[in-house]
Amino acid sequence: MTKIQNFFKNYNLENTRLENFSIIYVCIVILYLLIYNLWNYSIFYGYDADAHIAYVDYIAMYLPSNFKLPLEEHTYEYFSPPLPYLFPAIVQVICRNFSNSVDLVKYCQPIYGKFTQIFQTFLYVLSLFFYMKTLKIILNKKTIINFSFLILISTMAVNYRTILMIRGEPYIIFFLSLLLYLFTKIYNKKFEIKVLNILSFSLIVGMLGISRQWGLLLLPSFVIILYYFEPDLRKQYFKFMFIVFIVSMVIIMPFYINLFLTSGSVISFNKEPESFNLNNQPLTFYNPINDDISKIFTKPIRGNLDNQLLPILYSDLWGDYWGYLAFTSNYLNQGRNQLKIGDYLARVNIISLLPTFILVVGLIKIRSNQKYNVLIKYIKYSILISFLGYLWFLIKYPEIPSGDTIKSSYIIQMFHLIAFISSLYLKKIKEKSKTSFTFIIFCLLAVFTHNISSMMSHF
Repeated sequence: MTKIQNFFKNYNLENTRLENFSIIYVCIVILYLLIYNLWNYSIFYGYDADAHIAYVDYIAMYLPSNFKLPLEEHTYEYFSPPLPYLFPAIVQVICRNFSNSVDLVKYCQPIYGKFTQIFQTFLYVLSLFFYMKTLKIILNKKTIINFSFLILISTMAVNYRTILMIRGEPYIIFFLSLLLYLFTKIYNKKFEIKVLNILSFSLIVGMLGISRQWGLLLLPSFVIILYYFEPDLRKQYFKFMFIVFIVSMVIIMPFYINLFLTSGSVISFNKEPESFNLNNQPLTFYNPINDDISKIFTKPIRGNLDNQLLPILYSDLWGDYWGYLAFTSNYLNQGRNQLKIGDYLARVNIISLLPTFILVVGLIKIRSNQKYNVLIKYIKYSILISFLGYLWFLIKYPEIPSGDTIKSSYIIQMFHLIAFISSLYLKKIKEKSKTSFTFIIFCLLAVFTHNISSMMSHF
């Protein structure tokens, strides 16, 4: 009983009444959204669903006696690392051993699909937990739930869409949350070289590398931040990370060596690359100020912002530009309120200017945390490298005229890191002016409430 009393006492001491109410409200809505979407959304509706399902079925075909990766003739997602497909493949193996269906593969697809959605939803909730555990350490708080972070991350519609699809990004954000948490813990122990520390950190780095290629963009910053350590700790950090990278390569390299041997490139993709040239993309790709700019706030749905990087990313972050959750672009007859959704998503984009402003200002203004300066630097460099790496990809593999590969899910790690760092900025606002902080929280709650429908399956 004492622990429970202390739990609520800490919340009352550290949070305002509005925060305590808001935490309960947002958690209830998140729980409803997760359950509702699990009930209503099928894996067959996701990005490149047929190719991801074919990948699972190919792996499952050889399990449990053997493990084989698909080639290009088996699925056009052949270049994707295998980790996200292992869980559904195992469920498929179990399913086929308990079924008498004539077509076991087809019969088991919706079953392993639903189990995968549940599993990835669980990973997402764990990701939120570890992000907030890290913030608890940085801010030296007694309570785990950080409302500033929770409201920023939970307003991003991209999260609810991504975790419902069989793909690698849900794993990236899970291992990223673990990475930040473990880095903070090991940093506090001055990168003491212990077997458990080395193995756990190496495992997380390795899992990032075989979740999806975007995960590799989170690794270069570990080298860059070497410069920001105090001289007495720099040498110890270098030793620690040198061992970690050697061990993690044991996990990462087999897949990429196999990809090179089977496809001729470690960065293989399902279309031929162009030589890197900024002119591969038209000017409208880079410049959001053009004739279509008004459509961001009038009809932000596919076809209206063709191949425009920032407008599509913005519309896809807060809403559903491509129509894979909030409206059903490929299955119009199954959707609800299809004719009105463009107007609604326009309002979503308009009022989401507020959280966007907070994210941008937070990213720019947050300088450092005295003790955890290197972690802040790591996050900032990882945001930059993730964006530049994604930009490189879009230039090398242009999809003209639609811009079909411009999806916020692909760099969801960047948005999570921005939300993480911006929550620290909101903490500074709270310390300076509780009135300003209360006003911001009230506005963010209003945005979150209005945008709920963009986070729900309309299939």
